[in-house]
Amino acid sequence: MPHTPEQSPEQAARQSPGQSTGQPAAPRRRAVLAAAAAAAPALAGVSAAPAAATPHAPHAPRAPRAPRTRLLPGGGDLGPNVLVLDPSTPDIQARLDEVFRKQESAQFGTGRYALLFKPGTYHGLNAQLGFYTSIAGLGLSPDDTTINGDVTVDAGWFGGNATQNFWRSAENLALVPANGTNRWAVAQAAPFRRMHVHGGLNLAPTGYGWASGGYIADSRIEGQIGPYSQQQWYTRDSAIGSWLNGVWNMVFSGVEGAPAQSFPDPPYTTLETTPVSREKPFPYVDGGGGAFRVFLPAKRTDARGVSWGNGTPRGTSLPLSRFYVARPGVTAATLNRALAQGLHLLLTPGIYHLDRPIRVDRADTVVLGLGYATLIPDNGVTALKVADVDGVRLAGFLVDAGPVNSPTLLEIGPRGACLDHSANPTTVQDVFVRIGGAGAGRATTGMVVNNRHTIVDHTWVWRADHGDGVGWETNRADYGVVVNGHDVLATGLFVEHFNKYDVQWYGQRGRTIFFQNEKAYDAPNQAAVQNGPLKGYAAYKVGDDVTTHEAWGLGSYCYYNVDPTIVQHHGFAAPNTPGVKFHDLLVISLGGNGQYEAVINDTGAPTSGSSTVPSTVVSYP
Repeated sequence: MPHTPEQSPEQAARQSPGQSTGQPAAPRRRAVLAAAAAAAPALAGVSAAPAAATPHAPHAPRAPRAPRTRLLPGGGDLGPNVLVLDPSTPDIQARLDEVFRKQESAQFGTGRYALLFKPGTYHGLNAQLGFYTSIAGLGLSPDDTTINGDVTVDAGWFGGNATQNFWRSAENLALVPANGTNRWAVAQAAPFRRMHVHGGLNLAPTGYGWASGGYIADSRIEGQIGPYSQQQWYTRDSAIGSWLNGVWNMVFSGVEGAPAQSFPDPPYTTLETTPVSREKPFPYVDGGGGAFRVFLPAKRTDARGVSWGNGTPRGTSLPLSRFYVARPGVTAATLNRALAQGLHLLLTPGIYHLDRPIRVDRADTVVLGLGYATLIPDNGVTALKVADVDGVRLAGFLVDAGPVNSPTLLEIGPRGACLDHSANPTTVQDVFVRIGGAGAGRATTGMVVNNRHTIVDHTWVWRADHGDGVGWETNRADYGVVVNGHDVLATGLFVEHFNKYDVQWYGQRGRTIFFQNEKAYDAPNQAAVQNGPLKGYAAYKVGDDVTTHEAWGLGSYCYYNVDPTIVQHHGFAAPNTPGVKFHDLLVISLGGNGQYEAVINDTGAPTSGSSTVPSTVVSYP
């Protein structure tokens, strides 16, 4: 098959010094080539006199013209796995049911779906969501799209156990639940964003079986939220009627109606505001012409309550024509061409294999996935790399490790990044990382954050403990998240099961609000997790040279099911200095399968026996 040469991002950057403006590179590239051609004779030291001065000289052969790189188009069709519905669409319930039948138990399947509802009112629907399914309204406000009915997640497929209800989402809708309460029984990687529930919200499965979630942001729940059996939960910048109970670790920041601070009994950690937040980008349709656009919410400081409470939210928007609408099968080279050309990326549902990193080198670039579009790096490459630039927004996709070890799967900023991005930070939202489960995958580190002021807002970085390609060495991954950048904020940090440290934080002035962790289940013996003189690697380690760090609402659990005699010295490790502060920590032995000797450093009571009772520390140091 003929091969069409494509520019590398580095070539495009050299040829288009103005690309940061978002304008296409090709016109400037052509101008540069034309200028170079005109200057060539003088540069060669040859007279530029007319050819008549040497009338009998044969004509020099004409140099071949450089091939033009055709500009990639923006906009276009969203593909067969994006269902765009409006109130006049026939048989909506049947279409929802068809997707759910495919996805209900397809935990490691290849199906990916986005269900998008145009503004209007819908009646009598029950949208049951399975794996890799996103449902969203297409208005500027959740109240533009009202479903008189439910958006339901339950656990019938797994015998009433909701601890594996991953990778699904609900966004930007108003719900009027049929019986007054909507059921959203989820675990990790299942965000509930920009939702307005005219009633209550039940976070437990039918029968109140096990549940391990979860995340709510920018939502208004008029009634009561009942977590019931949910072990941990984080709610950010929202408004709620009331909150019923807590199990181990319930954290709130910027939530109107949140329960008062009371950790550990009840286990509520409550911050009045969220220091910095910027909501996730979302698609909507223009009320005038009905064209698709993507809204980019503005940054908020000391945020409290929803961002959309006073009508049109603050922010800007982009037409779909400014996005390269990617389909599964497109190459990384083409994605990089689109980015170098000045387009943003919209990843439609499906699986994308990458033979080189996606390189986000331009400030204010948006990479938005629909329906949990999944990036798989082949041959040990990094899936996506961000430059040391302002305002990048990554949202709504999954990075799945390939069978050849990748040093890093996701890199936010290059090593040594040092620029100040406080006015316009990078945000990483509902971007999930997985090593194993869907097949053998390997990586040394899941995510590295080097850029200053990055906001990591809801991520689940997971070395799989079940599925295909799972074993202590089979899906080896030593480190989950490494933060080198200064002034980084994590809101909703879920990191689990890594062979060594789950989180290592070396940047100064870092902050975390809510952290959930399980240590790797499958360690074969004590020697396999020995960390020099220490028993086991901490779930969350702050570097020895860090002088300022603060974290609220952190939990680490152990369940060593291969060797239940393994002892983990502590869940958390940090320098003992006044500027490094922790609030409301806990460690738990699940059923006595392994034990902790302390909570943080040498502080906190050990866990003991087979009763699953937390050991807590309210304040450290």
